[in-house]
Amino acid sequence: MARQLTARRSDWACALLDLRLHGDSPAFSPPHTVAGAAGDVVLYEQETGFHASSVLGHSFGGKVALAHVAFGHDRLAQVWVIDSTPETREPSGSAWRLLDVVRALPLEFASRKEAAAGIEAAGYSNAVATWMASNLHYRDGRYSWRLDLDGAETMLRDFFATDLWSVVDNPPLDTVLHFVKATASSVLSDEACVRIEEAGRRHGRAHLHHVAGGHWLHTDNPKALVELLAANLPTATVSRRPRA
Repeated sequence: MARQLTARRSDWACALLDLRLHGDSPAFSPPHTVAGAAGDVVLYEQETGFHASSVLGHSFGGKVALAHVAFGHDRLAQVWVIDSTPETREPSGSAWRLLDVVRALPLEFASRKEAAAGIEAAGYSNAVATWMASNLHYRDGRYSWRLDLDGAETMLRDFFATDLWSVVDNPPLDTVLHFVKATASSVLSDEACVRIEEAGRRHGRAHLHHVAGGHWLHTDNPKALVELLAANLPTATVSRRPRA
């Protein structure tokens, strides 16, 4: 998606970050929370000098993006929250259920395809299952998970317990929030959608977009997301550093 977006919008550049306990990033020190992950992003910016003018996050990362604003980074032009929510509630949903699905599978597999088949059998799409199977590493002729499932559960519990409505109700004056609801997902509730739209009518800095697909929009409908971003990202000026 980043390659497609920058091909459409050459005035932008993207820095792709694996959050703590994700991808190739280290675990870092606990507690493993939304605020901790947002602090990691701030530290990355401080140490690299790459200061993003906009941030985007999906699911857990969407709330991390909102927390980035809550830390007082009012220099952000836009914050994109992809099928995530500022509200609190009991843990539920596709990502939460996926933890149990993966725990029920074997610890090792002969191939990524074998692991993907197990996830697909639990009701997830082939695209989501294949993407999840990328979280396997190969060693001594077998594939095993490189996931810290207990750490992931801790992070998800904090996600559902973290209230960030204050950012939606009163975003920085120069920051515009863009929420994207996946039409086949319940992560962003109807009540939350109403409150986001009401906040947008009140201060003009919150927008809600609906994109067809399930929670894992980056696998279900990446083209629509790229089109939405390309059409709504502000125009970068030549004098400014690349944006992300």
